[in-house]
Amino acid sequence: MIEREWREASDMRRSTVTLAVILAIAAVLRFWGLGSGIPHSVGVDEPEIMDRAVRMMKTGDFNPRFFDYPGLYIYLQLVVASLQFLAGATAGTWRSLTDAVPTDFYLWGRAVTATIGTATVLLVYLAGMRWGTRYALFAATLMAVLPHHVRESHYILTDVPVTFFIALAFVLTLRASEGQRAPAYAWAGAAVGLAAGTSYAGGLALVLPLLAVWMSPGLKPSRLVAAMAAVGASAAAFLVAAPYTVLDLPAFLEGYANRAAGSGQPAGSGWSIAMTHLRIGLQWPALLAVSGGVVLAIVRAFKGSGRVRWTLAVVFPLLYFVFVANQSLIPGRSLLPLTPFLCVLAAAAVVSGVSLLRRYQIPRRARTALIAGLTIAALLPPAIVSIGVNRTISKVGTLDLAYRWIREHLPAGSTIVIESRALRLPDDSHRSSNVVQLREQDYEHYRSHGVDFIVASSQCYGPYFRNPQQHPNEYAEYKRLFDQSEELIRFVPTAEHPGPELRVFKVGGGQFP
Repeated sequence: MIEREWREASDMRRSTVTLAVILAIAAVLRFWGLGSGIPHSVGVDEPEIMDRAVRMMKTGDFNPRFFDYPGLYIYLQLVVASLQFLAGATAGTWRSLTDAVPTDFYLWGRAVTATIGTATVLLVYLAGMRWGTRYALFAATLMAVLPHHVRESHYILTDVPVTFFIALAFVLTLRASEGQRAPAYAWAGAAVGLAAGTSYAGGLALVLPLLAVWMSPGLKPSRLVAAMAAVGASAAAFLVAAPYTVLDLPAFLEGYANRAAGSGQPAGSGWSIAMTHLRIGLQWPALLAVSGGVVLAIVRAFKGSGRVRWTLAVVFPLLYFVFVANQSLIPGRSLLPLTPFLCVLAAAAVVSGVSLLRRYQIPRRARTALIAGLTIAALLPPAIVSIGVNRTISKVGTLDLAYRWIREHLPAGSTIVIESRALRLPDDSHRSSNVVQLREQDYEHYRSHGVDFIVASSQCYGPYFRNPQQHPNEYAEYKRLFDQSEELIRFVPTAEHPGPELRVFKVGGGQFP
């Protein structure tokens, strides 16, 4: 029996209109509020990519000199920034490269991420079509509304692009397993190389083509040739995507070692943290569907038809989850590469589960109502959360209010120290710097170093003020600094103005009207 025989013929109709609606929903959720926070409150790690892309554009030096990320997404942002500069120069926005600053290019850069995020939904659909149309539409819809993916599609970070390339490797591996030809595995390997060139962890996706090769004894000309094609294409694509990992090998090795040292074993709660992120990102009904899909996939991987695709769908997410859960730092976005597979598994649980009811004398109308109910239960909660995320992003927050007030009220040329990196002053009107916590220096230090104003954030001082008994030293240091300074204004978060509480203080000789 060939891979596709087991599907229902009526389930193989392509629903172009429905897919277009799903992609439109995905695009709206990812482009909604795209310019929020520019230029003063961009994502914490966005400057790591954007600053280097603009530096390359201005200097012609394509060595990123930064190896926390391999380089591909920096180069893509370089291309986009160059195109934007050409368009802006034509329109008279810039007369020289020196006039351009990194924050000028954030909106176009974010649009690239949002586009890639939307395209990932299409890849999930194409993967799901190996199971059938209903599976594909369910999986694509779930991917379209996942809160973590929606949120991270707003920022110039590597997590959404690497998820795209891993999903592409999944689709190409599925196609290769159907065609049983070595060149097709080379294309799947190349997608893995691009994933690794975006984020080192993307290299784990090499398990997809290699596993499919191992499970395909009838491969032409042989399994060894196909495996070599996949590995060779992966290595070549990685070197094209991140050439300075070889051209500047010492810096790459040093940077990689430093990053690896900072992401060692967790303190025993890594698995719990990772599961919490999945629960928040999927919400309970979809997470339960995924759990059912994992069980179903494991059973189908050992018996029945379609063993290759079921195995691919379950092995990679389990492997990647174990990898992430054993890191010391586990942000929610680190689990994004799992999501294309989880969406397919959730679809398998819902659609296949209801299809099993055909063995019993249950009316068709009842089965239809059941699958509709399960679909709504799985899709509606994450969709509501995603809408809430976008509404919050789009509101004028405390960071926006503080930025406007500082620009309008603090004298030009003032020296300002801001704690945390959530608020930045990217223009040249003020001399600003960001520190981890203001309490690390005392009042006399700031005054003797010519600091005019300090900006405190509850993201930093809040835990100490909420529980001073548990943190007496930290609380005392902040309290002393605040008492010795003159508080000028406080921005308190509300439902309409979300964000941290911010306090602006005058230090020493700072001039304030």
